[in-house]
Amino acid sequence: MTSILAYDLGASSGRALLGRLNSRTIETEELHRFPNNPVQVRGRLHWDILRLLHEMKQALLKAKHRGVTLQSLAIDSWAVDFGLIGRSGELLGNPYHYRDTHTDGVMENLSVQLTPPYIFGRTGIQFLPFNTIYQLAAMKRDDSPLLREADRFLMIPDLLRYFLTGDMYNEFSNATTTQLYNPLRGDWDTDLLAAIGIPASWFGPVLQPGAGAGELLPSVCGELGIASVPVIAVAEHDTGSAVAAVPATDRSFAYLSCGTWSLMGTETDRPVLSELAQQLNFTNEGGVGGTYRLLKNIMGLWILQETKREWERGGTTLSYPELIGLAEQAPAFTAWIDPDDARFLAPGDMTPRIRDYCRETGQRAPEQPGEVVRCILESLALKYRYVLELTERLSGNAFSGLHMVGGGIQNKLLCQWSASAIGKPVWAGPAEGSAIGNLAVQWIAHGVFADIWEARRVIRESFPVEVYEPNNREAWEDAYGRFRTATGLAE
Repeated sequence: MTSILAYDLGASSGRALLGRLNSRTIETEELHRFPNNPVQVRGRLHWDILRLLHEMKQALLKAKHRGVTLQSLAIDSWAVDFGLIGRSGELLGNPYHYRDTHTDGVMENLSVQLTPPYIFGRTGIQFLPFNTIYQLAAMKRDDSPLLREADRFLMIPDLLRYFLTGDMYNEFSNATTTQLYNPLRGDWDTDLLAAIGIPASWFGPVLQPGAGAGELLPSVCGELGIASVPVIAVAEHDTGSAVAAVPATDRSFAYLSCGTWSLMGTETDRPVLSELAQQLNFTNEGGVGGTYRLLKNIMGLWILQETKREWERGGTTLSYPELIGLAEQAPAFTAWIDPDDARFLAPGDMTPRIRDYCRETGQRAPEQPGEVVRCILESLALKYRYVLELTERLSGNAFSGLHMVGGGIQNKLLCQWSASAIGKPVWAGPAEGSAIGNLAVQWIAHGVFADIWEARRVIRESFPVEVYEPNNREAWEDAYGRFRTATGLAE
């Protein structure tokens, strides 16, 4: 039986999943999993991009040793980050990590020259300090020598595809996240690029999800001793792939892609570029089949992940199940944070920042690990309600519940608290949403599925969905009001 291969690269780990269809049922098998650890070098934070390439090759070797015949492969990853290719065809430097501080203050400074209404009206993208436009503007400000040598711009999946195939393309879903793509023109915004002093010639053809993107290079095949494999451009922003895997039955649905980041929104036929969308700081990112994802970024489980790492550095090792158990036992509704406060973006010790936030907002700061974790998870669940209500207001739709996909749904407590916070059912699954959406678009490209809705139907029949019903409604309703007051979201 032939298989297809999905590389799904997250901000903390990567995985390679094999996908097979057996009587219209999707079967997946994890072939390879590996860490994705950023590297600090002289005060700068970078991705170890060549290590990722090495691990991707290991997955191909594992497929070879197992006798697997690959019909195609595709890559999805996080957004906004990129590599620059020189005139010789070589990568110029290690890509910056979006949490690096070189963009500090750039968004605010650039808004004097390029006002938020001007940028949003041309791109429809949420204002975040690490967006690609601000990364490039920061490099221009610093007179980076890389800019003088650059010839092409490739986002992370584009770059890894280039290493494997030798072909340079930009893919639609990831291109839209740069805040440099104009959905009204259907192409890169040359006026914005000129305004920040970046040549439009660096930016190549934009492929839609499902388009062919080359084949493995003879040099790669020779190195690994494998036959060539077609490479397909899927929704290469991992959230785009995750949304493709949402097993929705209604054309109007709300989703939450839950992991290191939480991304909540709905799927639309066209970008929403209204003044209200800009005021609410929503984003319009490309999806599958020409759709857009009207959504908002929420800081997500990053805060919990960093807190766990902080405790481990201090000698306290607690597993996630242990931390969740402690959170369940801690007193309810005593303190909250706004997960999207800027202080929680950078790596490092989180508990002092959480305590400072609580004290500054007149709340009792959590002390014990269980209290800290409860504060984080309750805050996320309540922020989900806040953003879901904004999504309903902006889209004009009242959603009957929330689809949660991604690795974060393994946190059952967060799923239950999310249902209770929004006062509606949460449908959780599949956990490997990005990888499954990646596979689905490959099958669409092969003509196995007619469109994304047929793919979603098969996904729904192939993977279990756990339903969480809201409970303790009065307590959560009261907590929501107090959360909005404490965090300033009631203003």
